Amino acid sequence: MKPTAYALLLALLLALLPLHAPAQRITINPQNSRKVQAAEFFISHFYVDSLDEETVVENAINGMLSKLDPHSSYVRAKDVERSLESLNGSFEGIGVQFNIMDDTLVVVQPVSGGPSEKKGILAGDRIVTVDDTAIAGVKMTRDEIMKRLRGPKNSKVKLGIVRQGVKGINHFTVVRDKIPVHTLDAAYMVDDSIAYIRLSSFGATTHKEFLDAAQQLRQQGMRHLILDLQGNGGGYLSAAVEISNEFLPASQLIVYTEGRANPRQDYFANGRGSLLKGRVAVLVDSYTASASEIVSGAIQDNDRGKVIGRRTFGKGLVQRPFELPDHSVIRLTTAHYYSPSGRCIQKPYKMGDRKDYDDDFNHRLKSGELTTDVLAPLPAIPDSALQALHRELFPDSLKYTTLRLHRTVYGGGGIMPDVYVPLDTNLVTPLYRQLAAKSCIINAAIHYCDKHRKALRKDYPEFQDYLRRFDDHQGLEAAIRKEAATAHVDIAEDAWQQTRPMLLMQLKALVARDIWTISEYYQVYNEQSPIYQRGLQIIREP
Repeated sequence: MKPTAYALLLALLLALLPLHAPAQRITINPQNSRKVQAAEFFISHFYVDSLDEETVVENAINGMLSKLDPHSSYVRAKDVERSLESLNGSFEGIGVQFNIMDDTLVVVQPVSGGPSEKKGILAGDRIVTVDDTAIAGVKMTRDEIMKRLRGPKNSKVKLGIVRQGVKGINHFTVVRDKIPVHTLDAAYMVDDSIAYIRLSSFGATTHKEFLDAAQQLRQQGMRHLILDLQGNGGGYLSAAVEISNEFLPASQLIVYTEGRANPRQDYFANGRGSLLKGRVAVLVDSYTASASEIVSGAIQDNDRGKVIGRRTFGKGLVQRPFELPDHSVIRLTTAHYYSPSGRCIQKPYKMGDRKDYDDDFNHRLKSGELTTDVLAPLPAIPDSALQALHRELFPDSLKYTTLRLHRTVYGGGGIMPDVYVPLDTNLVTPLYRQLAAKSCIINAAIHYCDKHRKALRKDYPEFQDYLRRFDDHQGLEAAIRKEAATAHVDIAEDAWQQTRPMLLMQLKALVARDIWTISEYYQVYNEQSPIYQRGLQIIREP
């Protein structure tokens, strides 16, 4: 017999008991439990059309959670493992980074040392069949393609590959293996003493990746660090604590959590970090969230470094996973994150109103927060609407004090940076957004690399040569115009001239990623990134 709604509800209530705490007395209202059980029974047995009982139960769970905060969620049993791959550090598959272009899978890079690279699969290859089943030209979704490419370690998969300059379809038999999922995107020396590290998320391997990169950078002369957390959606609390610990002296508070059924729990630095000296600049934006806000808040509140960019997302809710009898999982919010000064990281929300919560970026954009230096004093902001916004963001009730230098910082949701860098809407024009939405930019880069890969590797044997000397603007322009024509995007000359600088920089960065790695992508991109450039200026100040 399938689990009933009552059984699932009972399992949830029992799971609420702390794992390492004295037994709690939990009162279950039998009337409410029977009501849920009866509703599931009547729907499953008497509804006008046939229904899957498991789906009815899952809909009931989702219905309950949808009326709570925006981050409590339900994960089906078959999706649990995949949902953790990006954080747990590995999955089993063939080991390629790819894009879908013209309904065809194009290999961007084989994973270094992975099974595909060992078999000779190259960047630019098109995978057109998997085990003799066509995946190109058949409108197969990305998820369906990934299901065919992934599989248990040591299992074999036959790939049909089309390669430029080689006739016909070439077949490769690849033995699947564990494929590492890296959370560190880039690490390089900016100059003789300043280094740059970018983290994309906080997973099981983040701390080790960070330590390995920091050790290599120290050997190259690193004394100061730019830590880029822009777009970092977060991850494990433990990883955030480990990274914060590398910067902070002993006994300094990193973060604390507290909830109705969860007493306050503090996390302190142990003083054994490897980056206790030197200047630190943390780069953030409106998509910096959760664990990355913990790191930003810890460094800011302990006056260990400066935070540069825009107010972070404001995701300060702790989710605890509760496994149900069929191995599906409820991720239930059980506590809030608080920065060392006592700021609640979570931004305000209305229970059950996910739409308004998800639209927060647009609210910030329309209010002028994203495009104005909101940290500027009121006399420098003449617009009355922006003055009202300033008073809303910085009332006395939201003032907090840093722990060492006693500087004023502000709560209200997210981490407000020390140095605000407004969003430059002139860089990302409507034409740029249209070209990006229709994949014209990424497709232009792939086609350009297909045509010039050998010449690029010959002309620029070292990335620094490419960074300094590459100037084939005509070739890049021709590639993007061709893609725009294919996608029926009209390009007016004035819009082109406004968009051209950002477009050429992005294409140059994408070509660098294709020829080298994503780290080189950011070395190109950062040359025109306002937040990065401001952070570099700040960290160079004595």
